[in-house]
Amino acid sequence: MKKIPQRLLIMTAVWCTVLGLSPAVLSATRLANAPAPFGPIPTARQLAWHDMEFYGFIHFTVNTFTDKEWGYGDESPNVFNPTDFDANQIARTAKAGGMKGLILTAKHHDGFCLWPSKYTEHSVKNSTWKNGKGDVVRELSKACKQQGLKFGLYLSPWDRNHADYGKPAYITYYRNQLCELLTSYGDLFTVWFDGANGGDGYYGGAREMRRIDNRTFYDWPNTWKIVRDLMPMACMFSDVGPDFRWVGNERGFAGEPCWATINVGDGVPGNTKANLNQGERPGANWIPPECDVSIRPGWFYHASQDAQVKTPAQLLEIYYKSVGRGACLNLNLPPDRRGQIHDNDVASLTKFRQILDQTFAKDLAQNASITASQTRANAASFGPQNVTDQDRETYWATDDDVTKAELLLDLGKPMTFNVVSLREYLPLGQRIEAFALDRWQDGRWVEFATGTSIGNRRLIRTDRVTSSRVRLRITQAGACPALSELALYVEP
Repeated sequence: MKKIPQRLLIMTAVWCTVLGLSPAVLSATRLANAPAPFGPIPTARQLAWHDMEFYGFIHFTVNTFTDKEWGYGDESPNVFNPTDFDANQIARTAKAGGMKGLILTAKHHDGFCLWPSKYTEHSVKNSTWKNGKGDVVRELSKACKQQGLKFGLYLSPWDRNHADYGKPAYITYYRNQLCELLTSYGDLFTVWFDGANGGDGYYGGAREMRRIDNRTFYDWPNTWKIVRDLMPMACMFSDVGPDFRWVGNERGFAGEPCWATINVGDGVPGNTKANLNQGERPGANWIPPECDVSIRPGWFYHASQDAQVKTPAQLLEIYYKSVGRGACLNLNLPPDRRGQIHDNDVASLTKFRQILDQTFAKDLAQNASITASQTRANAASFGPQNVTDQDRETYWATDDDVTKAELLLDLGKPMTFNVVSLREYLPLGQRIEAFALDRWQDGRWVEFATGTSIGNRRLIRTDRVTSSRVRLRITQAGACPALSELALYVEP
């Protein structure tokens, strides 16, 4: 019989509790003597999103051809005319870079639709590109599927082209387009809602300024319900969720600490009071951060920026300060006017991936002897060996009343490393609040790193450390720790 992942068992038990199912169902699904979940916990869709860690943005529209970042909305559909669009090249580039999915800007603020929407004339159906028969959304969706990538869509709430923007009729239009995308292009892992809303625009020829209240105009609860009904496993983004949040900057850096939990009040976008960068502890809502950043200075392709592509070293710093702080990294790769990822971007992303692959090819703790200061009920199912078995579904835990504990790795001989990877078992919540790492040197323990939040993944990147023994100390926790990984790596 195939082993059922522990996180699924735990989540089933939690949802049984929510739904009021019998204790018999709970006991059948919960691991014997497992710790109780602590604080807010992720949903099944959020767990799937956490597992992705690294995916890409594809910003592509009329702006690519007008050399702008924000189109005004009065561009002719004929402006959009890639000379050699290749969705497979885009998807292959993302896959080779280690991304798990791609998010396409199906409609940016200019209102131009990359699919032949039946609700507007401002789309590829009226472009000379492919004689009006093109569909970027369909081609990229298909290419992602062929490459084993997940696919997501960005649908700008702001529309500088549409005559009804700012009026109730626009909400009907927007929701109609949302339904088109949700029902025509297969499974989506995310629907991404931008926070830019209202300002000057073409608006069907009015050419005026239109302001809206972004907290009320879109009636977000009912707009989000469409996604929940039609694509229940799709995670939704806005500045405050409802599934994952903006990290508060476009540099790709999560905060230190960075909690998956946050207090969002009424949960309506436009809430600027929440600490988006660091999250909040305690926080009432599990809404983890995404770090969105472009490989270039701009989000859309500009030939003038061909020499300003982020270097592999810069991409590595972003990775360690995003994925390495428990967030997901959404790295933008803007197609050029051919409709492909530029060679400079490909080269930098490829080198970045090579360094990561070399770094994480071998876990130096794999064959270490590991002991714990305390193990939950002295049970092997919660033993310290679970943090080095490379299985995220197993974890080490202590008894409920033990919130300070230690793990000791005996490597057998001196080894050199400079990256330590830690993961918590997320279905039980974010429990650990502070930790320290020590190396054995000259007959005594010497501290070489400290940290706070762990969550989905914590990567501690230090100067090179050479030691035969390493100690992890959990110095503060809101509940008994549940740690699924402790690994050691060295960068090339």
